[in-house]
Amino acid sequence: MDEALPTATVRTQVTVPLRFPDGYVTNARVHSFHGLVDGREHLAIGLGEPRDPATSPPLVRPHSECLTGDVFGSQRCDCGPQLREAVERIADAGGYLLYLRQEGRGIGLYAKLDAYALQDGGLDTYEANVALGRGPDERDYTVAAQMLAALGVSRVALLSNNPDKAAQLERLGVTVVDRVLTGVHLSPANAGYLAAKVTRADHALDLPFVP
Repeated sequence: MDEALPTATVRTQVTVPLRFPDGYVTNARVHSFHGLVDGREHLAIGLGEPRDPATSPPLVRPHSECLTGDVFGSQRCDCGPQLREAVERIADAGGYLLYLRQEGRGIGLYAKLDAYALQDGGLDTYEANVALGRGPDERDYTVAAQMLAALGVSRVALLSNNPDKAAQLERLGVTVVDRVLTGVHLSPANAGYLAAKVTRADHALDLPFVP
């Protein structure tokens, strides 16, 4: 059964030209909102040619904020490369990047760094969150569904390897007509992190060392 979804409305839309360190450039339509349930400043970033959502579901990626990966290029995760990949793929196809302010799978920046310290002691990324007294993944995609509804989008092609994103959006009334997998951004520093995503949360990642 779909969950009741509080109404959000578009607050502002502004065009922002984007340029990435590798030279890739594109224009983005950045939307802010009134009425998001958690009161945080989440963004919907429109990329590429707008589609008619009634006939052509847009490509949508809910991307959780990762200051260390998105901004500083941390190699401990694959967030920065996933963000870069998503922007180009959505710009080519037409759709939205939903930039969600839920650092560290929802536990916050400082707690994420505490979890890193525990990972250095041998825990995986999910075990470390639990050791801090938090859930292994506290992310909630209600605001993502609210933003899509405010934009008039009820059917999406979901750019994600994470089955929980699809399941939550479906419960919130968003029809996921297709799941489009992201690339595998493997490095020596994030191999254990990616393996944990596969074994702990069923992420669709084709890793050579995970059965």
